[in-house]
Amino acid sequence: MSEWDKEWKIENGELVCVPGRGDIRTKKTFGSIQLHLEFATPSVVSGRSQGRGNSGVFFGPYEVQILDSYDNETYYDGQCASIYKQTPPIVNACRPPGEWQTYDIIFNRPELKIEDGVTHVIRPGYITVIHNGVLVVNRHELWGSTFFHRPSVYEAHPPTLPIRLQDHGNDIRFRNIWVREIPDTNVRPEATRAPYFQ
Repeated sequence: MSEWDKEWKIENGELVCVPGRGDIRTKKTFGSIQLHLEFATPSVVSGRSQGRGNSGVFFGPYEVQILDSYDNETYYDGQCASIYKQTPPIVNACRPPGEWQTYDIIFNRPELKIEDGVTHVIRPGYITVIHNGVLVVNRHELWGSTFFHRPSVYEAHPPTLPIRLQDHGNDIRFRNIWVREIPDTNVRPEATRAPYFQ
């Protein structure tokens, strides 16, 4: 827990959400990254729709949903691996409740500019999600912050932000969380480009 701003439980080497303790955030902030994490929703099924195995991983104000979506009907852009309230996964790759699942997420940060109190998007953000080895979100262009109660819109924020795991009142477990920083874009400096051949 030394990398996070508050403590959840550690049981058998696993990080367990403590309902009511609140979200946890990394002490470090990040721009564009690759994030790997493994999670497990409760093995004993309780509740339905958004009340069943709910959590989320946030890149600042942008959420990738965590939910027990195994035989659990909910709204399409709120299911597991969705970019919350923006786009659903291409397929439902969820494993049964209690089983370990993997996320490999590529987050390309947006570039924003503030002028006269107005947020201008120089470059939008993008998220790619691989869930249990299956590509489920393919470079989704973010529409802005992921709200549950109003349409998405970009809001001013620093270029680097903490990663946040959500306390949504369920005993979600996590393990093997790692992150690596990546370039903001795929554009390489001219000096590193291979020469053209004729």
